[in-house]
Amino acid sequence: MKRILLIGLVVLLVLVVANVAVAKRNYIVIGTTDKITSLDPAKQYDYLSTNVLQNVLVGLVNYKPGTAELVPWLADHWDVSADGLVYTFYLKKGVKFTDGADCDANALKFSIDRVMRLKGDPSFLLTDAVKKVEVVDKYTAKIYLKNPFAAFIAVVGYTVAYPVSPKTFPANDFYLGTPPADGPYKIKKWIHDVRVILERNKDYFGTPAKTKTIVLNFYQNASTLRLALESGEIDVAYRTLNPRDVEDLKKNPNFKVYEGASPFIRHIVFNVKKAPFNNVKVRRAIALAVNRDAIVNEVFAGRVTPLYTLIPIGWWSHKDVMPKRNVAEATKILESLGYSKSNPLEITLWYTPSHYGSTEADLAQVLASSIEETGVVKVKIKYAEWATYIDYFIKGIMGMFLLGWYPDYIDPDDYMWPFLASSASPSMGCFYSNPKMDELLKQARRVTDVKERTKLYEQAQDILGEDVPYVDLFEGIQVCVTKPDIKGVLLEPTQIFRYYLLYR
Repeated sequence: MKRILLIGLVVLLVLVVANVAVAKRNYIVIGTTDKITSLDPAKQYDYLSTNVLQNVLVGLVNYKPGTAELVPWLADHWDVSADGLVYTFYLKKGVKFTDGADCDANALKFSIDRVMRLKGDPSFLLTDAVKKVEVVDKYTAKIYLKNPFAAFIAVVGYTVAYPVSPKTFPANDFYLGTPPADGPYKIKKWIHDVRVILERNKDYFGTPAKTKTIVLNFYQNASTLRLALESGEIDVAYRTLNPRDVEDLKKNPNFKVYEGASPFIRHIVFNVKKAPFNNVKVRRAIALAVNRDAIVNEVFAGRVTPLYTLIPIGWWSHKDVMPKRNVAEATKILESLGYSKSNPLEITLWYTPSHYGSTEADLAQVLASSIEETGVVKVKIKYAEWATYIDYFIKGIMGMFLLGWYPDYIDPDDYMWPFLASSASPSMGCFYSNPKMDELLKQARRVTDVKERTKLYEQAQDILGEDVPYVDLFEGIQVCVTKPDIKGVLLEPTQIFRYYLLYR
């Protein structure tokens, strides 16, 4: 009896361990220092909020995983009129949100009209292009454009154009809760700045998510993120570890480090309506004083590349236009404006401490030191957490601040229009406006020939170099560190991190 009991206990123990192992395989924990600001596509305009929505909602088109190729998603197919002004989308039938509402042409019209009506941060992507949306029938919609727009299909692949549920989202106000899903995952729980739990959406029309549950944990800084990884609290660390920590982790056989090229860029933004940055000579002098080599080597251990324009390196139409470092010339310009050692230019440089990782304070300090090398500038450094930071630059409170950019869509237009068009630059806190620039950018949208568009964007970049509303600093790389048993990691040019491809 004792032997039988012992065998029974062993079998029971094996079954318990096996069940625990199976349960463990059914979830993956991701850690990040980033934050979610909103899960309303009409309001949010930051990386992590966008990324969560890309795993929960569905757009008309999607990027084929691992590429920059656009493929049908909610739309089975589409037609474009000969004049380029009317896009007709034929939607998949029977798609529903998890609140029971249909994701059809009516939901698409409701959602796009709502974005344009509410005028949230990303709304210019649609309001500058779309004239109206018409429901032809339940599964057919026409989008009429104000002007031909070469990159429009790419725009509707961004979350601002994702349909949302008319049953849950208010038509005339932003939504503060979790969106009903029609994508690979649905949101089971969202505790602000603590955790998001995603659960496989069994009603998703596409290939099911490979892992049943994804847990997204938020950490204060890169140090606590690394500690969570090394302690086994998380399986994946994504955005953002310190560069030197990444180098250490590469040597540790307990982890796998993924690195990928990235069109992620960083820059100084000037509010060109706010003194003294309303003076182009002040902006040019600061641009001349910036020490990109120190940023690359001292802050990022050589893991980023200096950048001298808004369009990423290697993209068609990229052209270096920002001034190279010349401290003597910067000092000369400032002295011509009346500044001196006894009467220095006093400015404030703002940064946000965690959104871009724990290197941000060091980046701000290196920038301040390089600008102060002119001998006639005093730089005060201030910071604010991300939600407050966004509020500050949208309201024009900050005159000079650090910002970064991840692509909404893969086209040079996305690195020029949002920054430099008069209607869009307020969303960057820059408030830049130049009629000649506006016309060049509009022309570049109307033509489809890459050679013609390249010439127009090169001319636009020349004006960017003259007016200096931004000082581009560097282009980054993507990094993700995982436990060895985690598979399915793709670091894509689109910057979409697909939770639904991850598995053990």
